[in-house]
Amino acid sequence: MTVAHVTGAARGIGKAIALRLARDGHDVAVSDLPSMAGELAQTKTEVEAAGVRGLDLIGDVSDPDSVRRLVEDTASALGSLDVMVANAGIQHTKPLLDVAPEEYDKIHAVNGRGAFLCYTEAARQMIKQGNGGKIIGAGSIAAHKGFALLGVYCSTKFAVRALTQAAAQEWAEHGITVNAYCPGIVDTVMWEEIDHELGEINKVGKGESMKAMAAGITLGRVSTGDDVAKLVSFLSGPDSDYITGQAILVDGGILFV
Repeated sequence: MTVAHVTGAARGIGKAIALRLARDGHDVAVSDLPSMAGELAQTKTEVEAAGVRGLDLIGDVSDPDSVRRLVEDTASALGSLDVMVANAGIQHTKPLLDVAPEEYDKIHAVNGRGAFLCYTEAARQMIKQGNGGKIIGAGSIAAHKGFALLGVYCSTKFAVRALTQAAAQEWAEHGITVNAYCPGIVDTVMWEEIDHELGEINKVGKGESMKAMAAGITLGRVSTGDDVAKLVSFLSGPDSDYITGQAILVDGGILFV
């Protein structure tokens, strides 16, 4: 039985990933911020309903001690850490000229440093175990292209893509693969926030910004968390053993790279 940990798993893409990995047969630890404790406990309950062991942990991916505890507690309670999904992240929608340095630092602390801490702490545990592992990060279409009004967010996702490539090269000798999943427009609370903030900037109504962006999706619909979870399922299993260092688009055909 392999053990996975999914950060930011109280809702949205993270929850969808956790539930898919549970259905795949992984024991699954889920983590999120204290403010999400109630929803996180529900995710754990749904994980266990799939017939595997679940564990819910409170932590902040931007804090080194917190991430260290998340990894240690997962391995201690469930026996190992074989798959780390560094999913937690926040969005930021604002013209670059209006971004305060403190805002820049906050989003990079969560999306950039958070990925770095999850990657490195997971790698240390996997190397100690000696059985390899799978490390998977949250990229985005914004890891492949910069978008107006999302510039700082895009810079964090380009960082995740670069980190993924470097980590894949450094840890291959330990049997660890490192990849990232890159969603497009997903029907989640985060995208509702982006739609609201773009609407205020562009003076359009609720849903109009998302509708305009969705018009460019080749498959004709926005994605669900399950669409993304299917890719993470593949990257977490043996069929992806010869894939590493990749930031794979799962966007319905927005970008073609």
